[in-house]
Amino acid sequence: MERAPTILVTGSAGFIGHHLFAKLQQAGYAVVGLDSINAFYDPELKYSRLAAQGFEREEISYNKVIRSKYFPNNAFVQLDLTDEQGMKTLFEEQRFDVVINLAAQAGVRYSLECPRSYIDSNIVGFVNLLECCRHFPVKHLLFASSSSVYGNSAEKPFHPDQRTDQPVSLYAATKKANEVLAYSYAHLYNIPTTGLRFFTVYGPWGRPDMAYYSFTKAILEGNPISVFNNGDMYRDFTYVDDVVNSILKLMPLSPATTAEPNPVVPFKIYNIGNNKPEHLLELIAILERLLGKKAILDLKPMQPGDVYCTYADVDDLMQTINYKPTTTLEQGLTRFVDWYKQQYVPAKENTLEHL
Repeated sequence: MERAPTILVTGSAGFIGHHLFAKLQQAGYAVVGLDSINAFYDPELKYSRLAAQGFEREEISYNKVIRSKYFPNNAFVQLDLTDEQGMKTLFEEQRFDVVINLAAQAGVRYSLECPRSYIDSNIVGFVNLLECCRHFPVKHLLFASSSSVYGNSAEKPFHPDQRTDQPVSLYAATKKANEVLAYSYAHLYNIPTTGLRFFTVYGPWGRPDMAYYSFTKAILEGNPISVFNNGDMYRDFTYVDDVVNSILKLMPLSPATTAEPNPVVPFKIYNIGNNKPEHLLELIAILERLLGKKAILDLKPMQPGDVYCTYADVDDLMQTINYKPTTTLEQGLTRFVDWYKQQYVPAKENTLEHL
């Protein structure tokens, strides 16, 4: 009897990782989640995501595989990608068929303050993962890259084949390095690999350092929000469910290979974006309508590492899986605000009259 495929999702206590893990659970896959549960932002939010997946906080301990109380064929392990021996042991024991790497040190601005953490997590940790995929072969490796690799390119919309060797932040540089390293491993060791350039993902269970999240908190509390470049910035905001659906459709489609003498490297990169840049002030205006309160704007100049506009060309994605993100910014923010109120606003205050 053929063994059911096993999927590893790294960063499963993170924002996108949580949504993907939950979808895989519901679809009946045998899935193992991995996360270091670091303190880049409040670990309590990460533990809350894990609790929603069925993992008891009291059972979580480093390098121990535990089972979900909701889905017994699903597991979680607290482990850091930089733990070379721990990673090797996990791969040897679990024999993963598919690996989806969403673990990374995120945040453009934080990379200016703490560059070493980006090198450790995004470079050293990623190489450890690649080595595991090499020595314990997988059928498909998918990994998160970022729209930040395009830098301040004047060529828009951004296409996966255009030049991306001029990063304007260390975070972007580490993501570009991931792509180059992954291509090399795909070429040398025939590891079917797909890179995913995410464009400003947002939604429920998001990261508190993201603008839409921190803006919501500040507006409700009556505090000013920092608006960089005086609000004159554009982002291709992409709702998290659209991102997850794209991953699920790409997961079974390993990049093809051909026999000698004309080998094709089993490697492909896709943009995962909404294909529609939105002005930052429009995002703020939507939040004001949804929250019933005006924002107090603290206008500031452009910050180092920021870019003026992101804009995803998703033609390749559409051609491959006949799908592209479609959730409007207003639809996505409405769902986020509904979740935020349930999560943080006391029941007696969570009324239209109050808001």
